[in-house]
Amino acid sequence: MKIAFILSNFSNLVGRFGAVLVAGMLAACTPAPTPTGFDDPNEAQNREVHAVNRSLDRRVLRPVSAAYGTSAPGPARKALSNFSENLSLPGVVVNNLLQFRIEEAGANTFRFLLNTTFGFGGLMDVATEAGIAEDSSDFGETLYVWGVGEGKYVELPLLGPSTSRAVAGRFVDLAINPLNLVSETGLRVAGGVSGGFARVDDRFTFGDLVDQVLYESADSYAQARLLYLQNRRFQLSGETQLDDFDPYEDIYDLQ
Repeated sequence: MKIAFILSNFSNLVGRFGAVLVAGMLAACTPAPTPTGFDDPNEAQNREVHAVNRSLDRRVLRPVSAAYGTSAPGPARKALSNFSENLSLPGVVVNNLLQFRIEEAGANTFRFLLNTTFGFGGLMDVATEAGIAEDSSDFGETLYVWGVGEGKYVELPLLGPSTSRAVAGRFVDLAINPLNLVSETGLRVAGGVSGGFARVDDRFTFGDLVDQVLYESADSYAQARLLYLQNRRFQLSGETQLDDFDPYEDIYDLQ
C-alpha cells in the first residue's frame, strides 16, 4: 500500500469538492420530519425481491459467512474490516462537511490520517485506541439534514431494505468519496474486496439475530421493514436503537 500516495491524493481530492460543499450550504434547510408509519406502495414487488434475498442468504451468504467466521483467524477478519472502514472515511468526511458538522469532519479526517499512517494503511484501528471514535455518515443522512423526505420504502436486490432517499444517497456516495477518484485501480479493487469480506464477517457476527429475523419470524418481510425503518430513523434523529445494529443495513451495505 502506498500510504504517501493515499494521503496526498486524499488532500488534493477533497479540495475538488468545494463547489459541492457550497451547493450543499445553499441548499441546506431544516432536517426532514421523521415519519411514524411507512409508505410501501410496491409491497408486492418488494416481497418478491425479499424472497430472492432470503433465498440467497440461506443458500450462499449464511453458509459462506459460517465457513469464513469459523476458519479465518479473528485478527485477520478484524484487520480486513478495519481496512474497509478506513477507506470509507474520506466519503464520510465529505458528508460531515455537507451537514455543517465541522468538528466531526475534523475528527474523521484525523482518524483516516492516523490509521493510514500508523495503522499500516488502516489494517489497525489505532485511532479508536487513542480515543478518537468514528462518526459515521452517508449522503442519505445529508439529504435528511437538507430536508429531503424519506420517500417510499423499497427492498433492493442483494442490498436489502432501503428507501427512495437512501437509494439516491448510495449513488451519490460512490461519486463523492475522494478515494473512488484515485487513479490506482488496485486500491479500488482492494477496497471492494475488503468491503465484501467485512460484510460476510458482519453476517457471521450477527448471525443469530439475522436468522431470527429471516427464518424465525412469522413475516420476515414485515419484520425486516420495521427494524430497518425504526433503526434508520433513530439513527438520523441522533438517537440509538438496537445498539445501532440494523440486520440488513450493516450486512448488505456494499458502499
